[in-house]
Amino acid sequence: MTYTGRRAAVFLPAELPREGRIALWDPDGGTPPDATTEITVVRRHGTDGAPVRGHSTSDSPVPLHTVPAVLLSLSDALPLLARARHDPAAHPATRCWGAAALHALHLAARGRLLPGLTTGDHDAWRAGPLDADDIAQVRAIAAAMPPEAHAVPLPGRTPLQLPAPEALVKAFLDAVVDTLPRTPSAAYAVGAPFAARAAQHLPGLREWAAEVAAGMDAGVRVSLRLDLSQFELFDSAANETPHEEAHVEGKDGSGHDGSEYGGSRYEDSVSGDSENAGAERRAGTALVQVHSLADPTHVIDAAALWSGGGREGFGPRARIDAVLALRRAARVWAPLGRLLERPVPDVLALSEDELYELLGPASARLGAAGVAVHWPRELARTLTATAVVRPAPGSATDGTSFFDAQELFAFSWQLAVGGEPLSEADMDALAEAHRPIVRLRDQWVVVDPALVRKARKRELGLLQPVDALAAALTGSAEVDGEQVEAVPVGALAALRDRLTNGPGTSTAVAQPPGLDATLRDYQLRGLAWLDQMTSLGLGGCLADDMGLGKTITVIALHLRRARRAPTLVVCPASLLGNWQREIKRFAPGVPVRRFHRTARTLETAGEPDGGFVLTTYGTMRTSAPELAAHTWGMVVADEAQHVKNPYSSTAKALRTIPAPARIALTGTPVENNLSELWALLDWTTPGLLGPLKSFRARHARLVESGEDDEASERLARLVRPFLLRRKKSDPGIVPELPPKTETDHPVSLTREQASLYEASVRESMAAIEVSEGIARRGLVMKLLSSLKQICNHPAQYLKEDTRRLRGRSGKLELLDELLDTILSEGGSVLIFTQYVTMARLLADHLTARAVPSQLLHGGTPVARREEMVDRFQSGEVPVFLLSLKAAGTGLNLTRAAHVIHYDRWWNPAVEDQATDRAYRIGQTQPVQVHRLVAEGTVEDRIAELIASKRALADAVLGGGEAALTELTDRELADLVSLRRPS
Repeated sequence: MTYTGRRAAVFLPAELPREGRIALWDPDGGTPPDATTEITVVRRHGTDGAPVRGHSTSDSPVPLHTVPAVLLSLSDALPLLARARHDPAAHPATRCWGAAALHALHLAARGRLLPGLTTGDHDAWRAGPLDADDIAQVRAIAAAMPPEAHAVPLPGRTPLQLPAPEALVKAFLDAVVDTLPRTPSAAYAVGAPFAARAAQHLPGLREWAAEVAAGMDAGVRVSLRLDLSQFELFDSAANETPHEEAHVEGKDGSGHDGSEYGGSRYEDSVSGDSENAGAERRAGTALVQVHSLADPTHVIDAAALWSGGGREGFGPRARIDAVLALRRAARVWAPLGRLLERPVPDVLALSEDELYELLGPASARLGAAGVAVHWPRELARTLTATAVVRPAPGSATDGTSFFDAQELFAFSWQLAVGGEPLSEADMDALAEAHRPIVRLRDQWVVVDPALVRKARKRELGLLQPVDALAAALTGSAEVDGEQVEAVPVGALAALRDRLTNGPGTSTAVAQPPGLDATLRDYQLRGLAWLDQMTSLGLGGCLADDMGLGKTITVIALHLRRARRAPTLVVCPASLLGNWQREIKRFAPGVPVRRFHRTARTLETAGEPDGGFVLTTYGTMRTSAPELAAHTWGMVVADEAQHVKNPYSSTAKALRTIPAPARIALTGTPVENNLSELWALLDWTTPGLLGPLKSFRARHARLVESGEDDEASERLARLVRPFLLRRKKSDPGIVPELPPKTETDHPVSLTREQASLYEASVRESMAAIEVSEGIARRGLVMKLLSSLKQICNHPAQYLKEDTRRLRGRSGKLELLDELLDTILSEGGSVLIFTQYVTMARLLADHLTARAVPSQLLHGGTPVARREEMVDRFQSGEVPVFLLSLKAAGTGLNLTRAAHVIHYDRWWNPAVEDQATDRAYRIGQTQPVQVHRLVAEGTVEDRIAELIASKRALADAVLGGGEAALTELTDRELADLVSLRRPS
């Protein structure tokens, strides 16, 4: 049943608590449609002052009425009440019982339930023992109860009597905890008593039940206050016998807060434990305190209670209740049983072993049983151990040229008390300790055996510089398979601070002489960061968004470093011309030459040293030995995602070229997985992230799963100093770029496209369903490619060499409309497609329409590319068709105010890079991005997926299309099936 309306709840107790019921009734006199019974309630007048409707059961002046109600068992009522607790529309009475239900569930979860017997000797669980907080909660609920919540009179009472709210709440708590343990499985596993729902008559347990009930209903609890004054009479180095026990004077116990050292008098009767003390030296004593549950401020020492003091705050049963409480506690921790043998259970002498137990599991068990253990305030419990990384003895590392020094670092445990490091002498003393408490720096300190072991074996070995730096940055290191806190000291700590301050807080460097440009503020901060990293002998990855000026920042860095050795720039072939033009433009007079094709010479031929040498990834791969033999001041890898696969021959060749500074430039440091980030940073700063296998196990898998926030933060601390990532949306950058508008244009398939699409899905799915393994994955990839080609144009899918293109593709029709509008306004546009075949079809189509255009793809020669860029930038050709892979990075095409993605690349980061050919520094016009999406197709579903990923910073679709090959047949069919517009 679902609770509706403003019905009031009332609890109806029963002899067997679990048979109690919740009744829901309408205080306004209405009849619930699901009413199952009638109840008699005491009712007042309605809120409008008129008599409340209903039938009086007598002529008594008390307004008794019989009203219809819904009667619920506790099992059915608990979910309803729990929901109503936070429902503002629920009746106040129902919300109160909802609060009581939640408190009852909390008591059961904490194990606060005790077995006992009803007045008829039947088995019943009751809530207890209740501590001060529990009692306060019960009283708060009772005080908030409106009359409707306890409106059913007590049966058989004359005169008429309503139940007291507090007593009714306690009865409800008993009923709930008597209901929850009684499940069919419990009855089977434990036996019928206290497990089955049926009543079990157990008269033979009356005496036992009386003791349990006394403990449950006791008005007191006990605690132990430790007195370690006798502990000071000997230390770990002494073998002398303890002096004669002294009498300690203290407060009489009344009003004692139970938390500080000291206390009431304890007498010579302590010697009653002499048998135990003779076997083991006494480590201290535990003084018993008695607390009133009714008033938590009433605390008294057991000695004072037994001598007659402070009894007015506890009542006549206080001693009995205290003994019963100690008896229950002795079942949890056996040494307390010795107190029960004494006439006055006030003081327990503790051996060292018992003190050790109280420092560990015994204290936790006693706490769960409601017995708190109070330690002296002056006892320090803040002994900690930290793994410290410091330069090894004899090291002269000063924080500069970090990896050149090749110094080893000492890795050892450093113990501290209250945050203050211990001296070697202190740690030596601790290492020799064999007791739970030792004297350090004029104070007693609780000792964990594990910390003693660390003091004995302090040295953890030596660390290589890169491992020491990793520990300093993450603040953690692995010791014996466990992650522990690691703290750098000395020069390593200074280096850590310099790196973690970052470019946002570093003092911006001055613009270097010889730079014929004015750097923006964020570019100056990037220059300062690069200068710091290279001056420390460390590398870095400048991962700014495309178009933010990474090239000019590196040119400025080259000028600032002013090395005699040249800078080697490795980049895609399409960017050679861009680098050469940018260097000549911004650093006139700095020599620049290409090491490419036939012009493969590294001789300066009279030119001054210290210039730039430009080469491609392909040339670098084939000429790596020659390049490695040359001296370089710095090596720069532009569009460094080209070496994201560390096992590729290109990446391996790049690693063989030595340089004191390595800089990676990329707008997408991670496209598919974190192994790509490892490949970049392991080149710029070798060894920082450790071997790839351990990086995957320690960091990547945990982070990529998204289940371990701590692992993500640890990896971020490690890589953040070596990777500078700025986005165009960042504060301080947005004002320097015009606005960008992105629009998805849904287009309908033509009849021909729809027929081809459905036929391809039908035939391919039939083959996929009977395939497996690599063959199935191949068929899935083929299907996805076919569907994307059909969405583009049937001629692409059918491989037609025809000029009849119009009227056959919804995308082509929309493209024509967009171009007509753009060109009529005198605009320029970039059109990206991932298929060269489709680009050629579009070029033929535009030629047939007499629209001036040009096409750049992977086979376009470098010289021709540069010429095409110049023609577009000069406004000679308004439409630029580009292959996404060949032209998605590096080009500067700010003439365009429009970017059209004819088809979708399923990695949004790659798509953004292509857009950034136009939306970059130097762009003065607002940029409009148009994405064409075939409606109801797989493109439509993938577009939704991409849109959901945009909310994640720098997120990518892990694995791209390849991830879709792992879908089940049903999931794949749902993804690719054509959905007709409704």
